[in-house]
Amino acid sequence: MDNWRTFYPNNYPKQAMCRFTFYQGRPIRIGSLITEPDHSLINQSFNAQERDEPLNGDGFGLGWYNHQISDEPATFKSVTPAWNNRNLLQLSRITESTCILAHVRAATQGLQVAESNCHPFTFKQYAFMHNGDIGGFSRIRRKLLESLSDEAFNQIKGSTDSEHFFAILQDELTKRDTLDMHDRMSSSLMATIRKVMNLCTSMQVNEHSYINAVLTNGHLAVAVRFTTDQPEEADSLYLNIGRKYVCEEGVCSMIDPGENEKAVIISSEPLSNDPGWESIPVNSMVVVNEGRVLDRLTIDPDW
Repeated sequence: MDNWRTFYPNNYPKQAMCRFTFYQGRPIRIGSLITEPDHSLINQSFNAQERDEPLNGDGFGLGWYNHQISDEPATFKSVTPAWNNRNLLQLSRITESTCILAHVRAATQGLQVAESNCHPFTFKQYAFMHNGDIGGFSRIRRKLLESLSDEAFNQIKGSTDSEHFFAILQDELTKRDTLDMHDRMSSSLMATIRKVMNLCTSMQVNEHSYINAVLTNGHLAVAVRFTTDQPEEADSLYLNIGRKYVCEEGVCSMIDPGENEKAVIISSEPLSNDPGWESIPVNSMVVVNEGRVLDRLTIDPDW
């Protein structure tokens, strides 16, 4: 892949979990992502193909935007398996949005299966979801909490490493409120990764971290695929870019890129056999806006 620019976070020294899908483009039904494709997110909740454990049954969450009503996202979460929730099926059948986040969870061993631990997490106009694991989280958690503003600290309702990561990200976004949204969101996510990795280094954490994540404000989105492990051990993450995403008679695909309508899907695993899926390089970031890819950034983990 070409046109990747390089960021240099600090030098720092597996437990893969969860699957997610993000969509941005013309309005589509949520079901076009989570129920209709051959390898829909609900299919991935019990038959994930690109992680050692195929089950992701410890809850799910949806986030979506309706900008005619509010800049803040709506969410629907449950601790029931995604494949067995009738409300999810009914909601996804008739709800449309231009920006959708969907996540199925496989809980980290020892963490509670609770609605407060289900993704996506939200803060003001932002929504965030994560697939992966922050190595040594129990060892860095106290210092992480000590570093937070009161506002970010009070936002934490659950016990996941993901939500604590998002709390740091909230503070980084607040610090950069004078920047344009592209720079604000991309640099804030990069700074959050750097800060968490520095905490791991200071606490002499030996476990590797795996951070696949999406941050969006409903218009612009930043996705990252990052690990401190060997590249071949990174969690999977894919990108599909096209003119629009359609599902017809059970076959879902992205129509070839065009100049008018645009659509982007970022997903832990391809949703179908559509040839447009490309693997996002390990240790890189993608910035998209209104269905268009604005930037591709490379993260150098050796700086």
